[in-house]
Amino acid sequence: MQKLFLGICYLLCSHCLLAQQIKGKVTDSQSGAAVASATVELSNIATTSTNASGEFVFKKIKAGNYRLRISSIGYNAVEITVSASDEQQEFKLERLNLFMQPVEVKAIQAGEKSPFTKTNLTKKDIEKQNLGQDIPFLLNQTPSVVVSSDAGTGIGYTGMRIRGTDATRINVTLNGIPYNDAESQGTFFVNLPDFGSNVSNVQIQRGVGTSSNGGTAFGATLNLSTNEVITTPYGEISNSAGSFNTWKHTVKAGSGLINNHFTIDARISKISSDGYVERAASDLRSFYLSGAYIGTNTSVRLNVFSGKEKTYQSWYGVSAADLKANRRINYAGMDKPGDPYDNQTDNYQQDHFQLFINHQFNPRLTVNTAFFLTKGAGYYEEYKAAQLFKEYGRPDIIQGAEKDSATDLIRQLHLKNDYFGQIFSVQYKGDEDQMSVGGGWNRFNNHHFGQVMWAGENIPYKHRWYDLTAFKTDVNGYVKYQRKLSTALEAFVDLQYRRVLYQMNGYRKTPDARVRETYNFVNPKAGITYTLKDHQIYLSYSMGNREPNRDDFEANYEKKSQGQSLKPEKLHDFELGVERKNGTFSYGATLYYMLYKDQLVLTGSINDVGSYIRQNVKDSYRMGVELQAKARLTQWFQAGGNLTLSSNKIRNYNGTGKTTDIAFAPNVIAGAQLTFLPLKDLDITLPAKYVGKQYLNNSSLKAHQLNDYYVQDARVSYTLRKLLFKESTLAVQVNNVFNRMYVANGYTYSYNGDDGTILTDNSYFPMAGTNFLVALQIKL
Repeated sequence: MQKLFLGICYLLCSHCLLAQQIKGKVTDSQSGAAVASATVELSNIATTSTNASGEFVFKKIKAGNYRLRISSIGYNAVEITVSASDEQQEFKLERLNLFMQPVEVKAIQAGEKSPFTKTNLTKKDIEKQNLGQDIPFLLNQTPSVVVSSDAGTGIGYTGMRIRGTDATRINVTLNGIPYNDAESQGTFFVNLPDFGSNVSNVQIQRGVGTSSNGGTAFGATLNLSTNEVITTPYGEISNSAGSFNTWKHTVKAGSGLINNHFTIDARISKISSDGYVERAASDLRSFYLSGAYIGTNTSVRLNVFSGKEKTYQSWYGVSAADLKANRRINYAGMDKPGDPYDNQTDNYQQDHFQLFINHQFNPRLTVNTAFFLTKGAGYYEEYKAAQLFKEYGRPDIIQGAEKDSATDLIRQLHLKNDYFGQIFSVQYKGDEDQMSVGGGWNRFNNHHFGQVMWAGENIPYKHRWYDLTAFKTDVNGYVKYQRKLSTALEAFVDLQYRRVLYQMNGYRKTPDARVRETYNFVNPKAGITYTLKDHQIYLSYSMGNREPNRDDFEANYEKKSQGQSLKPEKLHDFELGVERKNGTFSYGATLYYMLYKDQLVLTGSINDVGSYIRQNVKDSYRMGVELQAKARLTQWFQAGGNLTLSSNKIRNYNGTGKTTDIAFAPNVIAGAQLTFLPLKDLDITLPAKYVGKQYLNNSSLKAHQLNDYYVQDARVSYTLRKLLFKESTLAVQVNNVFNRMYVANGYTYSYNGDDGTILTDNSYFPMAGTNFLVALQIKL
């Protein structure tokens, strides 16, 4: 009885100790006005934002002293030691009187009260897990996301789907500049090695979302921002090493404010890995350089960054038989007799130039414009056996009665392109309303050609058997208007016009084919948001229209001659959401219904360079619910998670009258993360991911099913402060702790059997078993 009594007393005392809090109000030191949306970080325990009154609170805090850091755009950051107390404390921020706002990003991101489904990640969120894996893997814990990797490790060629939609449907911008490849519409993060080291803010909008620059979002929008103004000098060295001979080396430095107006930021990185799949090696190099002038009402910034990749091809996957016998096998290069060809590689370099000019006429009116140029050049090289001379424009070899029609060869397929244009926006913010008018134009010039680098006979060195061009011009404009109808209710409308001119002068296998198409799209959006204290409810409707990509036109070329036409897609997106944002407990729920007309769905097949083939289906939809929650249960324990339950269907598929599942659209996607903080600056995080079964094509047949999988990871980091260096952080990340032999991606292909019947087989992209990364980051 005495032990029970003492136990109850201990629990009561513990509760009392945890019942304390840290609460405060952040104000402008000159005017005394509240500073809303300031970021407040409490040691390594929690992060929150100030409300419209500049207030914040951290509950369930033990008695003691804590490090508090408060930052907001346009102010000097404050770092101070505070004690847990029930009394509200006031914190004053000193204004820099410099125009530091990234207007080019604000123009396209959804605001706090915009009626769109979104997830925001901070620089700190990205930094914690940026040990070497590609950007899709850094976003893996966000709702409705499924990631995959050709090499099986998250390094090299990686993929991401959101709500079942692939990368061609995800509108990606870098500081508001469109990034998606204009022809394929895909996003190749392998060309941006270690770009996460410069990202200061990420916003993912699911669904159509608000109008953006570049192609229309048809499932999600991903905005990556690097245009952060860092006012104090810094230097960072980060090194990682891990399984499969993986290495990452990063050096960053920044000048801080020079003469109160200029900043320079720079980074250089190298990432290499042998990959989990045999010979799926990656050699990735990149640099980032940014210089800015920041005045009282004007800012000018120039970004120059580049990525260069060399990866051994691993885009053929593994057969069902080999998945059981040797899941790491790589068929690339095996056309060569004996050992596989050692230079069966993909080689590409992409250089980016971005110039931003922002000006504030007065506190209500700001304008910005940006010019950009992206230059890309590269090729993939491969050994091909028994290639017909006629396919390379060469005659057969005839010697007497004998004819030789084929030879082994090594070939390179080249791309060389320029992507350039301009974006702009004008933003007005009144007391009761705000409006943005913006848009842009861009031009894409691409050169496709192939060269034979060696042949057994009859084909000369560097013989060019195809030489083709393609052009695409995209012009768009939008108007966004948001009005406060009452203290709690706001309305939002958004109208975008987009005109696309697309011209392709032949394909590799059909060089005489010509395509010239013009599309005119009008994309309206509207919604309302109701806010009450920590709660927010929103309802929105968005329309999206999207043109086919180059692969669609090429795959459809033969069908077109048979009278079948390739159609643009249309999407009606309805979103209903509720959110509660609080430093201690937050949650969100979203109901979505995405109704498509002529959706281009993946058939499950790929072409000979690993790109997926799509076809129009007249009537299809995606509908579901996204649930998420995060709680700081005690000072040392936090838990969070998300769950997506969905139905993704094609009605009357191929005229059969049947309703089938859309390929690569699992009905269940879940993520969870437990965080333990047992000691000051010691962080133990346990991220987990579950992805339900999905199909490799649209047949809904079990024979073409990817099994569900659950993956548990673990990450431990410890930070030493002001001991030799400003900060030293040692981190260890173990991926796939339970060594699950799972598959995250694959495809189907059909061929004629010996008896003339059409057979269909599957290929899979296996992910690595248990593997690890160890990183040391030093901040000077």
